[in-house]
Amino acid sequence: MFALVEDGSITKYYSGNRGITLGSNQYPKAIFTLWTKSEREAIGIYEVVWDNSKKKDEEWYTNTNVSYAFAGGKVTASYGDATAKAHADTLFTAQDESDGKGTEGEVAAEGLKTIKIRNVKKQAAGILAETDWYIVRKADADTAIPSAITNHRAAVRTKCAQMETAITNASNTAALETLYTYTKQEDGSVTRPLGNLPTLEV
Repeated sequence: MFALVEDGSITKYYSGNRGITLGSNQYPKAIFTLWTKSEREAIGIYEVVWDNSKKKDEEWYTNTNVSYAFAGGKVTASYGDATAKAHADTLFTAQDESDGKGTEGEVAAEGLKTIKIRNVKKQAAGILAETDWYIVRKADADTAIPSAITNHRAAVRTKCAQMETAITNASNTAALETLYTYTKQEDGSVTRPLGNLPTLEV
Protein backbone atom coordinates (compact mmCIF):
# COMPACT_ATOMS: atom_id res chain seq x y z
CA MET A 1 0.00 0.00 0.00
CA PHE A 2 1.20 3.50 -0.84
CA ALA A 3 0.20 7.05 0.02
CA LEU A 4 0.51 10.36 -1.75
CA VAL A 5 1.93 13.09 0.48
CA GLU A 6 1.42 16.70 -0.55
CA ASP A 7 2.59 19.64 1.55
CA GLY A 8 3.24 17.32 4.47
CA SER A 9 -0.22 15.75 4.45
CA ILE A 10 -1.55 12.45 3.14
CA THR A 11 -4.02 13.15 0.35
CA LYS A 12 -4.56 9.80 -1.35
CA TYR A 13 -3.87 6.09 -1.04
CA TYR A 14 -2.87 3.59 -3.72
CA SER A 15 -2.91 -0.20 -3.79
CA GLY A 16 -0.06 -0.28 -6.29
CA ASN A 17 -1.87 -2.44 -8.83
CA ARG A 18 -2.49 0.25 -11.47
CA GLY A 19 -0.94 3.34 -12.94
CA ILE A 20 -1.65 6.80 -11.51
CA THR A 21 -1.91 10.38 -12.66
CA LEU A 22 -0.32 13.21 -10.68
CA GLY A 23 -1.12 16.61 -12.08
CA SER A 24 -0.40 16.39 -15.81
CA ASN A 25 1.94 13.42 -15.42
CA GLN A 26 0.93 9.82 -15.90
CA TYR A 27 2.89 7.00 -14.30
CA PRO A 28 2.65 3.24 -14.98
CA LYS A 29 2.05 0.80 -12.15
CA ALA A 30 5.72 -0.17 -12.49
CA ILE A 31 6.60 2.79 -10.25
CA PHE A 32 5.39 0.72 -7.31
CA THR A 33 7.65 -2.24 -8.08
CA LEU A 34 10.55 -1.08 -10.22
CA TRP A 35 11.21 2.41 -8.93
CA THR A 36 13.45 2.88 -5.94
CA LYS A 37 12.14 4.26 -2.68
CA SER A 38 13.91 7.57 -3.34
CA GLU A 39 12.46 7.86 -6.85
CA ARG A 40 8.92 7.34 -5.60
CA GLU A 41 9.29 9.72 -2.69
CA ALA A 42 10.63 12.38 -5.04
CA ILE A 43 7.14 12.59 -6.57
CA GLY A 44 5.41 12.30 -3.17
CA ILE A 45 4.65 8.57 -3.18
CA TYR A 46 5.50 6.80 0.09
CA GLU A 47 5.13 3.14 0.92
CA VAL A 48 2.96 2.67 3.99
CA VAL A 49 4.81 1.16 6.97
CA TRP A 50 2.59 -0.91 9.26
CA ASP A 51 2.89 -0.62 13.02
CA ASN A 52 1.16 -3.67 14.51
CA SER A 53 2.49 -3.16 18.04
CA LYS A 54 -1.01 -2.54 19.41
CA LYS A 55 -2.81 -5.03 17.21
CA LYS A 56 -4.10 -8.01 19.17
CA ASP A 57 -5.61 -11.39 18.37
CA GLU A 58 -9.13 -10.73 17.12
CA GLU A 59 -10.36 -13.94 18.74
CA TRP A 60 -10.05 -12.14 22.08
CA TYR A 61 -9.92 -8.41 21.28
CA THR A 62 -11.58 -5.82 19.08
CA ASN A 63 -8.95 -3.76 17.30
CA THR A 64 -9.44 -0.12 16.41
CA ASN A 65 -9.62 1.13 12.87
CA VAL A 66 -6.21 1.85 11.35
CA SER A 67 -5.05 5.46 11.39
CA TYR A 68 -2.45 6.90 9.04
CA ALA A 69 0.14 9.56 9.76
CA PHE A 70 3.06 11.17 7.96
CA ALA A 71 6.04 12.05 10.14
CA GLY A 72 9.79 11.73 9.99
CA GLY A 73 9.73 11.14 6.28
CA LYS A 74 7.50 8.09 6.37
CA VAL A 75 3.82 7.15 6.32
CA THR A 76 2.75 4.89 9.17
CA ALA A 77 -0.44 2.87 9.56
CA SER A 78 -1.14 2.03 13.19
CA TYR A 79 -3.79 0.68 15.51
CA GLY A 80 -5.02 2.28 18.70
CA ASP A 81 -5.54 0.43 21.97
CA ALA A 82 -7.49 -2.80 21.46
CA THR A 83 -10.57 -3.51 23.57
CA ALA A 84 -10.93 -6.91 25.22
CA LYS A 85 -14.06 -8.78 24.20
CA ALA A 86 -16.40 -9.50 27.10
CA HIS A 87 -15.41 -12.74 28.82
CA ALA A 88 -18.73 -13.01 30.68
CA ASP A 89 -22.26 -12.84 29.35
CA THR A 90 -23.94 -9.44 29.17
CA LEU A 91 -27.39 -9.54 30.71
CA PHE A 92 -30.44 -7.45 30.01
CA THR A 93 -30.99 -4.81 32.67
CA ALA A 94 -34.20 -3.54 34.23
CA GLN A 95 -33.95 -0.53 31.93
CA ASP A 96 -33.59 -2.83 28.92
CA GLU A 97 -36.76 -4.61 29.96
CA SER A 98 -38.57 -1.29 30.38
CA ASP A 99 -37.40 -0.35 26.89
CA GLY A 100 -38.71 -3.62 25.48
CA LYS A 101 -35.27 -4.96 24.56
CA GLY A 102 -35.41 -8.14 26.62
CA THR A 103 -36.12 -9.66 30.00
CA GLU A 104 -33.98 -8.54 32.93
CA GLY A 105 -31.41 -11.16 33.87
CA GLU A 106 -31.52 -13.02 30.57
CA VAL A 107 -28.51 -13.11 28.25
CA ALA A 108 -28.30 -10.14 25.91
CA ALA A 109 -24.92 -11.07 24.42
CA GLU A 110 -22.85 -14.17 25.01
CA GLY A 111 -19.39 -13.70 26.47
CA LEU A 112 -16.28 -15.62 25.48
CA LYS A 113 -16.69 -18.08 28.37
CA THR A 114 -20.08 -19.24 27.13
CA ILE A 115 -18.82 -19.54 23.57
CA LYS A 116 -15.67 -21.46 24.55
CA ILE A 117 -17.53 -23.84 26.86
CA ARG A 118 -20.03 -24.59 24.12
CA ASN A 119 -17.14 -25.32 21.75
CA VAL A 120 -15.51 -27.69 24.25
CA LYS A 121 -18.80 -29.53 24.74
CA LYS A 122 -19.21 -29.82 20.98
CA GLN A 123 -15.68 -31.18 20.57
CA ALA A 124 -16.24 -33.70 23.35
CA ALA A 125 -19.52 -34.81 21.78
CA GLY A 126 -17.75 -35.28 18.46
CA ILE A 127 -15.06 -37.47 20.05
CA LEU A 128 -17.64 -39.53 21.95
CA ALA A 129 -19.68 -39.99 18.77
CA GLU A 130 -16.77 -41.95 17.28
CA THR A 131 -17.38 -44.75 19.80
CA ASP A 132 -21.14 -44.44 20.23
CA TRP A 133 -21.59 -47.55 18.10
CA TYR A 134 -20.18 -49.61 20.97
CA ILE A 135 -23.02 -48.36 23.13
CA VAL A 136 -25.59 -49.13 20.45
CA ARG A 137 -24.15 -52.62 19.92
CA LYS A 138 -24.29 -53.25 23.66
CA ALA A 139 -27.96 -52.21 23.72
CA ASP A 140 -28.87 -54.22 20.62
CA ALA A 141 -26.82 -57.39 21.01
CA ASP A 142 -25.55 -57.20 24.60
CA THR A 143 -21.98 -57.27 23.30
CA ALA A 144 -19.58 -56.20 25.99
CA ILE A 145 -17.93 -52.79 25.58
CA PRO A 146 -14.11 -53.09 25.67
CA SER A 147 -12.62 -51.58 28.82
CA ALA A 148 -10.35 -49.38 26.69
CA ILE A 149 -13.45 -47.77 25.16
CA THR A 150 -15.15 -47.34 28.51
CA ASN A 151 -12.02 -45.76 29.98
CA HIS A 152 -11.59 -43.48 26.95
CA ARG A 153 -15.15 -42.20 27.12
CA ALA A 154 -14.80 -41.56 30.85
CA ALA A 155 -11.53 -39.70 30.26
CA VAL A 156 -13.17 -37.49 27.63
CA ARG A 157 -15.99 -36.55 29.99
CA THR A 158 -13.58 -35.90 32.87
CA LYS A 159 -11.29 -33.72 30.80
CA CYS A 160 -14.25 -31.85 29.32
CA ALA A 161 -15.47 -31.02 32.84
CA GLN A 162 -11.98 -29.87 33.85
CA MET A 163 -11.72 -27.61 30.79
CA GLU A 164 -15.15 -26.12 31.47
CA THR A 165 -14.12 -25.36 35.05
CA ALA A 166 -10.88 -23.72 33.95
CA ILE A 167 -12.75 -21.55 31.46
CA THR A 168 -15.39 -20.61 34.03
CA ASN A 169 -12.73 -19.64 36.57
CA ALA A 170 -10.82 -17.34 34.19
CA SER A 171 -10.99 -13.91 35.80
CA ASN A 172 -10.81 -11.86 32.61
CA THR A 173 -10.22 -12.05 28.87
CA ALA A 174 -6.43 -12.03 29.24
CA ALA A 175 -6.60 -15.01 31.60
CA LEU A 176 -8.90 -16.81 29.19
CA GLU A 177 -6.52 -16.15 26.31
CA THR A 178 -3.65 -17.57 28.38
CA LEU A 179 -5.52 -20.85 28.78
CA TYR A 180 -5.50 -21.26 25.01
CA THR A 181 -1.93 -20.09 24.38
CA TYR A 182 0.44 -22.86 23.30
CA THR A 183 4.02 -22.67 24.52
CA LYS A 184 7.03 -24.90 23.91
CA GLN A 185 8.18 -26.91 26.91
CA GLU A 186 11.69 -27.98 27.87
CA ASP A 187 11.07 -31.47 26.46
CA GLY A 188 10.18 -29.95 23.09
CA SER A 189 6.45 -30.55 23.39
CA VAL A 190 3.96 -27.78 22.72
CA THR A 191 1.15 -27.49 25.25
CA ARG A 192 -1.42 -25.05 26.56
CA PRO A 193 -2.71 -24.62 30.14
CA LEU A 194 -6.22 -25.66 29.13
CA GLY A 195 -4.96 -28.95 27.76
CA ASN A 196 -6.78 -30.96 25.12
CA LEU A 197 -9.47 -33.57 25.03
CA PRO A 198 -8.07 -37.10 24.83
CA THR A 199 -8.27 -38.98 21.56
CA LEU A 200 -8.63 -42.71 21.16
CA GLU A 201 -5.36 -44.60 20.81
CA VAL A 202 -5.64 -46.97 17.85
